[in-house]
Amino acid sequence: MTPRRRRATGRGRRAQRNEAARLTDELLAEGFNKKQVGEILGRNPSLVSQFFTKNKGGSFVEALRAVVQEVQAGGPRGIESLKALAAAHIQPRLTREGKRARVRKGDVVRAEKTVGKGAERHKEWTSSLARAGKQHIASGASRLYPVVEDAARYGGRIAFTVRAKKKAFKHDAGRLADSPGVRRNVVKRPDSTEERSYGHNVGGPGSGEEGFDGIQFKAMVDAAGGDVAAAVHTWLTATGRLDPDAVIVGLEIRAWKPREY
Repeated sequence: MTPRRRRATGRGRRAQRNEAARLTDELLAEGFNKKQVGEILGRNPSLVSQFFTKNKGGSFVEALRAVVQEVQAGGPRGIESLKALAAAHIQPRLTREGKRARVRKGDVVRAEKTVGKGAERHKEWTSSLARAGKQHIASGASRLYPVVEDAARYGGRIAFTVRAKKKAFKHDAGRLADSPGVRRNVVKRPDSTEERSYGHNVGGPGSGEEGFDGIQFKAMVDAAGGDVAAAVHTWLTATGRLDPDAVIVGLEIRAWKPREY
């Protein structure tokens, strides 16, 4: 008679965990959670979960080991203190060839230019840009607000790009009634979403009215409690461009100072 196969208990999977996952387990046993481990490493907590599910975390092993030793030795357990300790041990991510991997560009960009001569030389704001995805939008998209502030403070103009389900937009892609002057800026995605841009030519072709006024746009955002995504959603629905139940899954805000002729 063939002996019955034993049911897997999960011990094998635990034994195969990489060093980053093992050290994270030790921190979890000390009372920390994955969100706190992510904060200590200066990374999103979703990355910590990938130590277990996708075998990631090799560049954080030394940092995790230093934190575990500090905690188990009875040292400070404050997040900021442990974050400073970890930062000194985090190694840059490497490619398969052993070279330093390229770092993803930030979601916030701010540009200035130097003007004047001699002692009068100083920097002036010229443009700002920030992007937010679905998760950040759901939490208020705080990184977008400084762009709006820049536009209002320095007399700038604003345009934005929205990503949502194709069926959520009220107008067909490219119609002038939807987005005057930017008919070429409709990007279709494989997941049935579209990116549409607004504000580059608010008065229609030939009007010369580039961008929304920064002060007026900020007033609209402030009326939404400082939530830029909520303000954009309100504008799109109020002007008949987007379904009221639509969910914005991506938003880019651009602000610039108009050229002086």
